[in-house]
Amino acid sequence: MENNPSYFYRFLEPVSEQLAKMAEGLEKSIYSSPQTMLMHTRTFVEAILQRVMIAEQLSGGESFTLKDKLDLLEKKGMLEKEVIDAFHQVRKNGNSASHETRTFRYSEALISWEAIYTIVGWYVKKYCPQDVKVPAYQDPEPTKGDETEVSEMEARLQSMEALIHSNIQQQKGLTEEFETATGSGNPEDAMTGLASARAIVYKDRSLEVPQFLRDAFLLPQRFEESESFLTILGAEQEVRIMSELPNNLEGLHNDVEGFSEKSDETLFNELKHFIKEETVRREVEWTHPGKLVLFYKTDYVIVTDQLAHIPLTEEEFTGSQILFQQLYEDQIERVGQLPKDLAALTKYDNVDFETIEELFVQLKGK
Repeated sequence: MENNPSYFYRFLEPVSEQLAKMAEGLEKSIYSSPQTMLMHTRTFVEAILQRVMIAEQLSGGESFTLKDKLDLLEKKGMLEKEVIDAFHQVRKNGNSASHETRTFRYSEALISWEAIYTIVGWYVKKYCPQDVKVPAYQDPEPTKGDETEVSEMEARLQSMEALIHSNIQQQKGLTEEFETATGSGNPEDAMTGLASARAIVYKDRSLEVPQFLRDAFLLPQRFEESESFLTILGAEQEVRIMSELPNNLEGLHNDVEGFSEKSDETLFNELKHFIKEETVRREVEWTHPGKLVLFYKTDYVIVTDQLAHIPLTEEEFTGSQILFQQLYEDQIERVGQLPKDLAALTKYDNVDFETIEELFVQLKGK
């Protein structure tokens, strides 16, 4: 589906581009194929429901149906009657569309369309940042496509549905991670996945590596004083991720030339700082699901749809021309295409942390 700036649920893009684009497909199929719309609406609301369960730290078994999840939330008093009725309206209409062979009416699709509005309004108000605003309800424009368009719409909705199902499975994995951390006796660590995976020691000091960082990539630029040490370790000893570091860092410098015992100690100290920064970032991402976040050290910027489309030019951001010229060569032309960790930009020639910090300050200003 081509990008349509006027489709109703465009305001969901900062929350989840996948949800927004699926809503666009549902809107286009209301008059082209009401049955198609009704069937795929179930997946749309189930994806929202799964996000709610993650936010509320609730687990749902693999066999949990949409109704099972609704019953669980209703039992816990987390759904208002209007919202419960809207979910069940979508669920029942979707079931009918999946199992009945009759011709479905536009009015049936419009009933589900209104129910979606109730559900999305509730979800945005309770679980999304305050700058996400839900516009007043609108009926979609009556446009009917030909059979080719209907077939294409069905295929694209199925593709998006598969993608959303895949994300639901990933979210279930995060829920299991929460349960593992809670079961370890450290419920305060659950949201950030801080259940210990291993320990790294240096002399009489020990550092716990959380589960979510077990195989984290050790970007040398993130280690200001150990950048050269890590770069050479990566090239000569294939130490590029956390799990490739030895349990004991004492004597690590002996594996490469030109470094001393001080290098081992400095790396240990910077690993401690790295884990602290990553823990902060983990918490930010957990509390802003579906959001694009750009990080610089322990600070961050939530990238709105408007910010994501700002071009990387000298007119918009001063002092970064050398960086932008190199980014263009990699087809990175807008803010939304920048790497999550802005420290990675120091890999470009003649780009230092001062340049990145200046860019970050301007991003925050935007």
